Amino acid sequence: MVKENLQNLWSAYEAAAATGGALCARGGDPKRWTAEEWSAGGVSIDTRTLKPGDIFVALRDARDGHEFLKNAFDAGAAAALVARAPEDAPDGAPLLVVGDTLEGLRDLARAARTRNFGKRIGVTGSAGKTSTKEILRAVLGSDGSVHAADKSFNNHWGVPLTLARLPMGADYGVFEIGMNHGGEITPLTKLVRPHAAIVTTVAAAHLEFFNSIEEIAEAKAEIFLGLAPGGIAVLPFDNEFFPLLKKRAEEAGAAGFITFGEKDGADFQLLDYRAEGAGARLKATIKGETMEFFAGVPGRHQAGNMLAALAAADAVGCPLDGAIRALGAISPAEGRGARAEIAVEGGTATLIDESYNANPASMAAAIGLLGATEPGAGNPQGGGRRIAILGEMLELGPEGPALHEKLVTALVAAKVDRVYAAGQLMRHLWDALPPDMRGLHAGDAVGLVGPVLDAVAPGDVVMVKGSNASKVSAVARALKESGVMEEQKESRT
Repeated sequence: MVKENLQNLWSAYEAAAATGGALCARGGDPKRWTAEEWSAGGVSIDTRTLKPGDIFVALRDARDGHEFLKNAFDAGAAAALVARAPEDAPDGAPLLVVGDTLEGLRDLARAARTRNFGKRIGVTGSAGKTSTKEILRAVLGSDGSVHAADKSFNNHWGVPLTLARLPMGADYGVFEIGMNHGGEITPLTKLVRPHAAIVTTVAAAHLEFFNSIEEIAEAKAEIFLGLAPGGIAVLPFDNEFFPLLKKRAEEAGAAGFITFGEKDGADFQLLDYRAEGAGARLKATIKGETMEFFAGVPGRHQAGNMLAALAAADAVGCPLDGAIRALGAISPAEGRGARAEIAVEGGTATLIDESYNANPASMAAAIGLLGATEPGAGNPQGGGRRIAILGEMLELGPEGPALHEKLVTALVAAKVDRVYAAGQLMRHLWDALPPDMRGLHAGDAVGLVGPVLDAVAPGDVVMVKGSNASKVSAVARALKESGVMEEQKESRT
């Protein structure tokens, strides 16, 4: 596989031409320093993660990035993209001055897109965006170099930042595009101009800002407005809003459609799913051919994400044979289904860390994953329980209490033995639970840490899930720190 070359991502002149900015420096001796003579290997907006050789972009957000110029150059920044040159900027520090730094970042993004001749894929949806992005990174990597954000950079600054980092020679670029309100996806997809655009699913998420799930579908469909000429829409065939999504893609000028799902008629159709080791074995019909293959990530919902990724890979010309083989080597990301074996007195327990964010769709999927996992593996005497550690799902508006209460159906179906829940909204679920399923309800996630650590026993399977703001990841972290033996190895055949 060809690796990215980030050593000369931007020269001073290229960055100035892209942004229309002025190359200069504050102070210093001009006889020993030439402002234009720099090159950058990356782009950063955070001095805490900036790498030597990066351009530092001084965005104005919760804090004004201009306040951190000294930190940036102390960390080895090659230059800084600024809207002003603060008097406390280091003498001789190379600056690229523009009218607005966020717009300057977008200008870098547009220029990076224009000079790259690879294929771009955009991903949105109410759940599964980041997982699908990571699956795409793996399957496209079977054919060439892939550029994608390491984190969930899917907002108004995250998308242009990811695009501005796109190497000129990358074969593929994958861009996660999110939203909280209608109209937010449109400018981002028009910036990316994807050759294939995926909607993973449409479900209840961010209902605080929408009047209905149909409005969410309309917002997700905005991704098609940015399709490049000849671009393909990749659509969830089973979703109730499939007709709406297809219509909006047609109106946006999509050149074609590829569908994925479990219903008859899907181009990439899941026929059978079986858990196998730390992964799963899938049987699917792909473009009319039935095939069976191993995937390193468990969960029926992840099977759908894999088919969506394969469909998009096919749409941009990635050979499917290698893409399917690559699925066997992937593993869940931290907070998105990663498993760890926890040492407890008398044996081990299994942690399924799904703590990165939650909405009703992803919560139900995670509970289903828990239900598909057999307890008992770490108990020499046999036996074990399924334990769910749940934090609140936020931004659901007036429907929040009812949507929490409805989780009881999924928990019962998954044969969960104990539920530990945190937060006011989770009280609605707690009150609806069968008495023998109740472990503990706490006001916040921190209140669960001690009781959960005391309760976990050999053979137990523990799944942690909740919105980021619920802080339920603290429970997963405490479990890991209490006695992680070894990250589970995937079974591959």
